[in-house]
Amino acid sequence: MPTELLIPLAIFVAPLAMFGLLLLRTWLLVLESRELASFRRAVRDLARRLDETLDAMVIQVDRVRRHQVDVASVSEGLDQALERMLEFGAEAQNLGGPATSSGAYRAFVEEIDRAERALQMVEHGCAILSTPGGNYRQAEAETAIKRGYLNVVHARAGIARHAADIDAVRPARDLPSLRRRRNAVRPD
Repeated sequence: MPTELLIPLAIFVAPLAMFGLLLLRTWLLVLESRELASFRRAVRDLARRLDETLDAMVIQVDRVRRHQVDVASVSEGLDQALERMLEFGAEAQNLGGPATSSGAYRAFVEEIDRAERALQMVEHGCAILSTPGGNYRQAEAETAIKRGYLNVVHARAGIARHAADIDAVRPARDLPSLRRRRNAVRPD
């Protein structure tokens, strides 16, 4: 090919290649933004449902803790809440999420596990109190209920805090996949 044709061709291809790279970067940023927005919506919805479940349990357990209601009155609600917590934990682990929110996401899942363990502790205390002849273990039962209650309260606050942290995550400014390609081409 003659040189007279190569120069105009190079002048045409160079901006075209730059425009293609710009379109690629924009498309990857849009995809990442959509993924993050979808993840944030899912976490927000899950956090709302968790808060509703834990709020109902906090009220019921507080009444038991203050001896305002009988232990048997909360056992059914406690069983349902524990089943929901298992479902919520599995749902949270299946959410996945983008890498930019991995730290807050892990903490969010851990707080759900913490809330589940706290409800199990409350259930343990209620089981002791509802056992005939369990009065000699009343101090242990009340301690388990109180510790479980406080852990539920703190886990609920932690879930809300980590959901807010996830909601505040923004897409990465530098796209790692393009940066890796660019660094692979660049001589060091």
